Amino acid sequence: MNYDKLFIGGAWVAPSSAKRIDVRSASTEEPIGSVPEAQEADVDAAVAAGRRAFPVWAQTPPADRAAAMERLAGILERRADEVVQRVSSQNGMPVAVAGQLEGAFPVVLLRYYAGLIRDGASEETRPGLFGGKTLVRKEAVGVVGAIVPWNFPQTLAAFKYAPALAAGCPLVIKPSPETVLDSFLFAEAVAEAGIPAGVVNIVPGGRELGAYLVEHPGIDKISFTGSTAAGRSIGETCGRLLRPVTLELGGKSAAIVLDDAKLELEKIAEQLFTATLLNNGQTCFLGTRVLAPRARYSEIVDLFTGFAGALKVGDALDPATQIGPMASARQRERVEGYIAKGRGEGARVTIGGGRPADRDRGYFVEPTVFADVDNNHTIAQEEIFGPVLSVIPYADEEEAVRIANDSDYGLGGTVWTNDPERGLAVAKRVQTGTIGVNTYLPDPTAPFGGVKASGIGRELGPEGLANYQQLKSVYLG
Repeated sequence: MNYDKLFIGGAWVAPSSAKRIDVRSASTEEPIGSVPEAQEADVDAAVAAGRRAFPVWAQTPPADRAAAMERLAGILERRADEVVQRVSSQNGMPVAVAGQLEGAFPVVLLRYYAGLIRDGASEETRPGLFGGKTLVRKEAVGVVGAIVPWNFPQTLAAFKYAPALAAGCPLVIKPSPETVLDSFLFAEAVAEAGIPAGVVNIVPGGRELGAYLVEHPGIDKISFTGSTAAGRSIGETCGRLLRPVTLELGGKSAAIVLDDAKLELEKIAEQLFTATLLNNGQTCFLGTRVLAPRARYSEIVDLFTGFAGALKVGDALDPATQIGPMASARQRERVEGYIAKGRGEGARVTIGGGRPADRDRGYFVEPTVFADVDNNHTIAQEEIFGPVLSVIPYADEEEAVRIANDSDYGLGGTVWTNDPERGLAVAKRVQTGTIGVNTYLPDPTAPFGGVKASGIGRELGPEGLANYQQLKSVYLG
């Protein structure tokens, strides 16, 4: 899977440099592909192509934009298996997970936003208080710089390009260097779908290239998903430039187990897995802080220990695998560093804590559970981004809510209970952008995003579309 050209301006063009990004399998560490590494001159060309495309795409009737998006959805649906294979090979996401998300979610989002613009109104007339009327229009915000992370590269790209295309905005998409092969497959689908030249441009590169894109004078809005540290830097730049920005950042969510919860693994294992260990723990919204009532603490520690220990660790391309490798050697070192910190601060490992004995290749870390964790411990406060859970005791419901809110982050969370009404009441008190009761999975129709250090703005739902629109009032006599 080697590429020699970049997708800019609706065509495959020669890169401005001979520099390349080499990709290795997270499961085997073997080389699996190579693509050109975009440089500043390539970003300049991509932004210029987007600027040329903007007036045409923004004025394209919504029904025609929707039809183009649905063509793209159909092509991605037909090529879903290829997308899944490429993503899983690169970042270690188990194919069973990638099939449900990376292969399916972009298709769902394209069709959802196509339906929104086909059925929705882009302007309305309001009666004025002084006798006149005002026409209020929703217009495309302009050329979007979309910076996408490696953990869910196609799903999170679609969080951005689906509503942006629907709104009439061209994009310059910068995928992470860890996951570039899937972005070239997406580019092929864009070309096949007949999306007009310059509406979608892809410039793979690292942080420096992302910083250049954020500052580029031809960009009208930035949409970023990634670390809180990078998000702060991007937010500072966009604030100085008065440039609209959406930031979906890190998380350290709480999974609150109430004292009445019936934790029958045969019934809730799938929901529990999605909420706490999805994608090898490399998921921003996961409830990696498990809050357990003191009266049931040993029981819940044992339950999560058995749960984590029973998960099948293996090659990401094996359909039976539940926990694959970390995305890179650097990410594995990060996770192992946090495990060492947990031990050093006095927490107790009940399962895992090392590398699987039967895996001599690949960036694997065993699913790990810590007991005797205080919420002030490093592993309870900082995002690890790996298959590591910390079980924290609490005395009563008030303390559970206090501990859940004692975090710099506020992105996800869950409440586990036998009483859904009680669970909802607790969920309403947690300071977070999203939360589930006995389940957790973002839905395309509902806004997704965080509070505090977890970000600014919302993606998904009609609110996600609004992020790529600006309002204009036309006063009529």
